[in-house]
Amino acid sequence: MSTTVRPSRRSRLLGLLAGACAALLPVTSHAETPGLLGATVSAKLVEGWRLPDGSHMAGLELDLAPGWKTYWRAPGDAGVPPSFDWRGSRNLDRVEVMWPTPSVFDSGGYRTIGYKDRVILPLRIYPRDAGAAVRLEGEVELGVCQDTCLLTTLDLDGAVDGAGTRTPALAAALADQPYTAREARVGRVSCRIAPAADGLTLTAEIEMPSAGGQEIAVIETPDPMIWVAPAETARRGGTLVARTELVHSAGGAFALERSQLRITVLGQHHAVDIHGCKG
Repeated sequence: MSTTVRPSRRSRLLGLLAGACAALLPVTSHAETPGLLGATVSAKLVEGWRLPDGSHMAGLELDLAPGWKTYWRAPGDAGVPPSFDWRGSRNLDRVEVMWPTPSVFDSGGYRTIGYKDRVILPLRIYPRDAGAAVRLEGEVELGVCQDTCLLTTLDLDGAVDGAGTRTPALAAALADQPYTAREARVGRVSCRIAPAADGLTLTAEIEMPSAGGQEIAVIETPDPMIWVAPAETARRGGTLVARTELVHSAGGAFALERSQLRITVLGQHHAVDIHGCKG
């Protein structure tokens, strides 16, 4: 595994962002009108069921045309992360998006992470008043890409008001989430941080059984202004080592809290979701 720090990392980042923005063509759609984008994407809300704590489980189903894909919350080198705006909703406290395990794509030499064909994003909906119905209204902005990319806005509108039944497709999407660290028998997770020419380097050592095949580690911070490079990963027996670089989009120094880092390991057999690491 190379440990070379490339001084041009920040200029490469700015070039990627400029290229991605230039390639995005804005399109507006309505989730209740499948096919408005032609053969590219359609979306609808999937009814779910009420949970014992008063929250509701529902889903956002995306159907993509052959060859098209959309992106995970951490989209990789040149993808576009989805964004959700629920401000038009009534009796809504918050919505938690529960991401199924994504796929890894090679897009012109860049690694991107997301979904193709069809995906259901489970939505856990928390009402302000557990005894009343929720009117879920909002906008979802996502990138859909093939040879070109469209920045698509989906308008969502639906009621969440009954006990509901357990929908097989939605239950399958929930079951397809990455394993927790405990489920995957993850041991010690340590992170070393060092200064670099443009920001910081981070080396994570994760004691865990193999997830199968070529493992890819995706490292996220809670600050959307911090760009995290695709990690270089290697196996040292029972330890997966992942090394990356972090750059603040505004330049200059920034703080990094190890306990707030999130590491997702994507393997051939399964994925693992790890929260936090130690020094």
